Amino acid sequence: MRSIEVYRNGVLAGILTEDDDNQYTFRYADKYFADPSAPAVSLTLPKTSQEYKAAHLFSFFYNMLSEGVNRKLQCHMLRIDEEDDFGLLAATARYDTIGAITVKPRMT
Repeated sequence: MRSIEVYRNGVLAGILTEDDDNQYTFRYADKYFADPSAPAVSLTLPKTSQEYKAAHLFSFFYNMLSEGVNRKLQCHMLRIDEEDDFGLLAATARYDTIGAITVKPRMT
């Protein structure tokens, strides 16, 4: 199982997890979820439920990944399998992303 923390403008918004069966879960952090002024991280992940499950990486997070030659280059340089969307997200969406969302390794 792998997990990353999802931040919106530097504030912990939730936890994204990939389990051993390649199932994905996104759960808002309790403090973020309880804050009425904190917006949802995505229109596809509204704050109406605290946990979302999917058989594939949520499209919002998938769309943060590079494509084509850039993806191949990142995977080669970072030694990440090109099919490992979660690993690529964890490795590349920490600092320089388009928009307010970044991710960090989860400290357990």
